[in-house]
Amino acid sequence: MIILVGYTSIEGQTRKIASAIAEQVEDRGHRAILFDVASMAEYALERPEAAILCAPVHGGRYPAPFFEFVRGERDWLNSVPSAFVSVSLMIVSDFTDERDEARHFADLLVAETGWTPREVAHVAGALRFTEYDFFKRWMVRRIAAKAPANEGAAGTADREFTDWREVALFVDGWLEKSMAYEP
Repeated sequence: MIILVGYTSIEGQTRKIASAIAEQVEDRGHRAILFDVASMAEYALERPEAAILCAPVHGGRYPAPFFEFVRGERDWLNSVPSAFVSVSLMIVSDFTDERDEARHFADLLVAETGWTPREVAHVAGALRFTEYDFFKRWMVRRIAAKAPANEGAAGTADREFTDWREVALFVDGWLEKSMAYEP
């Protein structure tokens, strides 16, 4: 099966997650097309038979190029097995309302674009303090200091929250279901 692993990334963690997914897809005997949807390039001469899309939540929404890609490809995405990996630090919050809000972003994407992925995974991202400018570093430190799950994250060291085992289990489960899919 040819599987598009499309993503957009702001600070690199979503690209890292999409790359790991593409590698796993290939390890399971499928062909993966890793594609940055923000590039706006054509992603293949052959139409992929399935898709896993990955996007980060920043400022309460997904990046505009991702949103536009999904809206433009909605009919195709709804006609093949598809999955969505939503990346947000809020998903690891100790606060139930923040975790619920993180899950709600995917619901809003579905409502606004008309794409209905068969599976959705909510995955934590990373803090990349070493890549932030002064203002962003200051702002992120203040936000991180308020969240008990992120204790110690208020410093300046980069910290990854992605649960790679969870990502791998999600992809394996989705692949198994997708192999049984009949249009």
